[in-house]
Amino acid sequence: MDQRIIVFDVETPNACNDRMSAIGLCEIVDGEITRDLYTLVNPETHFDAFNVALTGITPEMVSNQPTFDRLWLLLEPLFQGSLLVAHNATFDLTVLARCLRAYGIVWQQYVDYACTVQLSRRYMPGLPNHKLNTLSDALGLELRHHHAGSDARACGEVLLHCLRQGASLRQFRRIYDLDACRTCRR
Repeated sequence: MDQRIIVFDVETPNACNDRMSAIGLCEIVDGEITRDLYTLVNPETHFDAFNVALTGITPEMVSNQPTFDRLWLLLEPLFQGSLLVAHNATFDLTVLARCLRAYGIVWQQYVDYACTVQLSRRYMPGLPNHKLNTLSDALGLELRHHHAGSDARACGEVLLHCLRQGASLRQFRRIYDLDACRTCRR
């Protein structure tokens, strides 16, 4: 596993899922977690009560935080050339794609990704479900669910567990079309 992997998780302020209110990431190089990053994001939009209750993130908490376009200057070098991994990855990738579009940021059309839901179904069978909190409990991981930093770290640990169980990322690797907001056929 010589490619850098960026495991990431986003939280959103409302049901539109076109802006993020927080992002967490976990960088994996050579099978080791080398960096964690978490930040709140000013989404410059309204918050739904449901999302506030789920994430604990309020408009007041993000009012002085960086907007996505400013934060992208830090994220882009990390994401560029990396395999992106998330739990229910198409959700996080869709939010990323919609944020890029909303801010008029041209990046790249396609990204390689893998989803830890798919990996865990294969390499952690027998669980009642493959939600991140269930997987974290099974692995004895601390999890502050719906906190993007904690979720990203737990997802990274799930990924590493599956790799230690013999998972090959090659068979779980997919391509996501950021312009169309969907997975492409290989």
